[in-house]
Amino acid sequence: MSHTKWVRKSLFVAVGLALALLMPVVSAGASTSDASDARAGTAGFHRLDAAKAAGYALLTDAAGIACIDNPGVGGMGVHYANGNLVGNPSVNAATPEALVYEPQPNGRLRLVAAEYVVLQSAWEAAGNSGVPTLFGQSFELIPSPNRFGLPAFYELHAWIWKQNPRGMFDDWNPDVSCTAAQS
Repeated sequence: MSHTKWVRKSLFVAVGLALALLMPVVSAGASTSDASDARAGTAGFHRLDAAKAAGYALLTDAAGIACIDNPGVGGMGVHYANGNLVGNPSVNAATPEALVYEPQPNGRLRLVAAEYVVLQSAWEAAGNSGVPTLFGQSFELIPSPNRFGLPAFYELHAWIWKQNPRGMFDDWNPDVSCTAAQS
């Protein structure tokens, strides 16, 4: 085996093992296939440059805040959203509308969650009734006005890359902090 092939194979095995160690156990309320689809669809976005190249851009709230947290409850992190996906009324585990990153002390961002977002008006215009669901979970309706200055939308967080003690689908993760983003 050539040196180049050996290096590629070793790198592939190392990345595979690292990803396997980072994956939390799927909660009882989540479909294993949906969670697998979500991880497979977002695995390439551990590198922020890859997410940006795929059309994800920094999302700040109406006050210009990039790292979203709720002191005493937990954090979400820094959101990167794909505007083309947000405007689409379909829901697909492999293509989340937003990627959520946790700021690290070294200045890097670590992918921790996917967020699925559907504008209420687009959902209803597509002839859908009820609320969107994914992973066996119903999305939450965020009415307008909201902190993001967006029209009413449905959302669902999925902590597929970092364990959340509050549950895989809770908005807030007490193990996520924006402290590193502020330093």
